[in-house]
Amino acid sequence: MRFRVFAIALLLGLSCVLPSSAADSSWNKETDSQRDARMQWWRDARFGMFIHWGLYAIPAGTWDGKQVPGIGEWIMDRANIPVDKYEKLAAQFNPAKYDPAAWAQIAADAGMKYLVITSKHHDGFCLFATDTTDYDVVNATAYGKDLLKPLAEECRKRGIQFCTYYSIMDWHHPAQMRGSEQRHNPTKIRDGRKQEYMDYMKAQFKDLLASCDPAVLWFDGEWPDWYTEEDGREIYAYLRGLKPEIIVNNRVGKGRKGMEGINKANQDYVGDFGTPEQQIPATGLDGVDWESCMTMNETWGFRSDDENWKSAETLIRNLIDIVSKGGNYLLNIGPTAAGEIPAASVGRLAAIGRWMQANGQSIYGAQASPFEKTPWGRCTRKPMDGKTRLYLHVFQWPEGGNLVVPKVPGAVVAAKMLAGGEKLSFAEKDGDVRIALPSEAPDKTATVVVLDVKQQ
Repeated sequence: MRFRVFAIALLLGLSCVLPSSAADSSWNKETDSQRDARMQWWRDARFGMFIHWGLYAIPAGTWDGKQVPGIGEWIMDRANIPVDKYEKLAAQFNPAKYDPAAWAQIAADAGMKYLVITSKHHDGFCLFATDTTDYDVVNATAYGKDLLKPLAEECRKRGIQFCTYYSIMDWHHPAQMRGSEQRHNPTKIRDGRKQEYMDYMKAQFKDLLASCDPAVLWFDGEWPDWYTEEDGREIYAYLRGLKPEIIVNNRVGKGRKGMEGINKANQDYVGDFGTPEQQIPATGLDGVDWESCMTMNETWGFRSDDENWKSAETLIRNLIDIVSKGGNYLLNIGPTAAGEIPAASVGRLAAIGRWMQANGQSIYGAQASPFEKTPWGRCTRKPMDGKTRLYLHVFQWPEGGNLVVPKVPGAVVAAKMLAGGEKLSFAEKDGDVRIALPSEAPDKTATVVVLDVKQQ
């Protein structure tokens, strides 16, 4: 992931068809309805698992006996480790406890509908089988097997869309070089070798699509100056040519450049959805597909010393908050070098899963709230059979048991608890609705009240 957290305006991507200046192919001339059809599963899913896993899980934040500040997957840069020393980690990488079926089941039990895993991070090491390099899990490790293909198979058995992350910046490939002796980031491209690296990426995309057929290619590391917006259009067009239905995030182009004012009508940038990182846009992004990617603790890749975990309540409320603003939530785990998901992550995902088991209807396929403010919590909505169903996620239980919902857009025809289906009495006055609730919250994290509203 990124070393820095940038302002929302720099991180948010766009929801747009490919600009007319890109390759001219029939699959590239999407109508709005065709694009909607391609994006539908992703919009309905709302909740996904991010996995950062690689050689950096071996040092786990420590190099030469010293803790290295910063996020775990950036240790090669933060500790200023030369390529020839860092690549020796590959011989130590043997994730004997890796169980792709267990990983996929943890994601499914948490209510996650898609999974995005690092196929290649900034360090250049590949977790998949490829003929493009020997610096991959098959050729360079004692483990000797593709890590992604079996995970893709296990995800699909459980109805989870399998997706892959890919870094454009590469600290290992000989075509790229350090920006200075002090830092690996940003890398520069060696004279005359840019096309070599562009071809290298394309060959790796072919290998990824052939072996594990990702539904999303989630790019990162696009910020070095040598990589341009036009390069992003070329890669996007290439991928859509290989697989027309694939979804690609905004970081395939210069995803964090000039995003102010971007909307669905603006076609100057490439990508299918925006990627705010470690933050939730205050009011969402109207008309734009977006996804907040966030960690459970402070790091993406595993650090043995990071115990600053968010509570399950915070994670559940983050999910609700994001969906209430029209976005998706991509929640990260960082497995150990042995292939185990930290117990703290497993426990929190199980808690989210229990809440989703009872309340997932208010998340999957839900749209942004129609209200400007909901001081008691958050709201999501769905169009249903000629009416609108509002899901009121109550964080702050009202004193006296009366929930006031101001300026409801229509006439309320029914109210009930989502979990258990208990009917609730309500009264309307001057556009406000007052709902009689039990004296105590059934779910202190977020109790969901359902209102069915008929448009007037």
